[in-house]
Formats: sequence, C-alpha cells, structure tokens
Amino acid sequence: MPTSSLILASGSPRRRDLLSSLELSFATVPAEIAEVALPGEPPRELAERLAREKAEAVAARVGRTPRRVVLGSDTIVVIGEEVLGKPRNPEHAVALLRKLTGRTHLVMTGIAVVESDTGRTRSRVVESRVTLRGADERELRDYVASGESLDKAGAYAAQGEGRRFITGIEGSETNVIGLPLEETRAMLREAGVEIPEP
Repeated sequence: MPTSSLILASGSPRRRDLLSSLELSFATVPAEIAEVALPGEPPRELAERLAREKAEAVAARVGRTPRRVVLGSDTIVVIGEEVLGKPRNPEHAVALLRKLTGRTHLVMTGIAVVESDTGRTRSRVVESRVTLRGADERELRDYVASGESLDKAGAYAAQGEGRRFITGIEGSETNVIGLPLEETRAMLREAGVEIPEP
C-alpha cells in the first residue's frame, strides 16, 4: 500500500498531471469500479456518485490507519439529455464527435474526497460549457486516427490536438481536462491537506 497521506483514486495521466500542478506529494491507486449509469440517473448525480464510489473504494482498500485523504473524480460529457462516455472503438469516436461538432455541450466532473480514518466524504460537481466548431468527416477521422480521442469522454482532448475544435469554454478549463483545480484545492484543504499557495 502507498505511504503517501494523499491518494488519487485514478490512473488518468491527465488527472495526475493536474494534481501535480498543485505541488502536492501523492500516490495513485486506480479505483477499478464499474462506470455505469443507474436507470434514470441524471448526469450530475452520475458524475458525483462515480467520483464518490471511486474514492470510497480506494479508501476502503488502504484502511483506516494511517490516515489517508483519497481524491476521486469522474468526468462526463452531456449533449442535450445524453451522456457521452469514452468511445468503444474508432468508429464510435467519430460518431461521438459528429454529435458534438458545431454545438455546445456540458462537461461535468464529480469530485469526492474521503478521509480514510473517519470515512467522512465530501463531494460536488463542477460544470463547464464547451462549444466545438463544425468539422467535416475527413477532419474528424484524421483526428481519431491520431489515437488521442480513444480514452476520452466525448472523444476529444481539450489539452491536446482536440483543442483545435474548441471555440469557447465557459467555466473551469481544468474541469474540461478532467479535474477542476480550484474546487479540488478547496476540498482538499477542508480535509486537512496542506497546499502551497499558487
């Protein structure tokens, strides 16, 4: 088990890089839970529940002592009432991008912080609006062929080549990448994590 007092319940390189930008020492332990919506579950509740379940699963695995603070996060893309997950394959990635280009969609990230010694859990959802420009089929297929989109909700990466499709972001940009830093910083401080001033 990791010895760090802060644990990121994720294997995502993007979340690891974002959390590292806060100049914190932490370990990463992927939660390995089923990321499946419950029947009729609204998108915000889905994102918050999955983040909470990830953090709780890892907190249970590391045990009550020594005390650890576990951070879980889950990002979903919502267009209309539809939740777009990660693409199953390149064809599915192109289909997801077709739904998003030329339109505005929501990116919701659930964040949960669990204190392993008491089980105390804090959670919230941060929402951003993202507008993508129109794009033709060839451009979408060329982008998907780069491989960047295949492990991203909505099939694009705001911090990578997918940025060229984005014409506007309202709200937290780090939320769109996978971890809203301002809100994460505040929640970790509430749990007693010492964070250097930016």
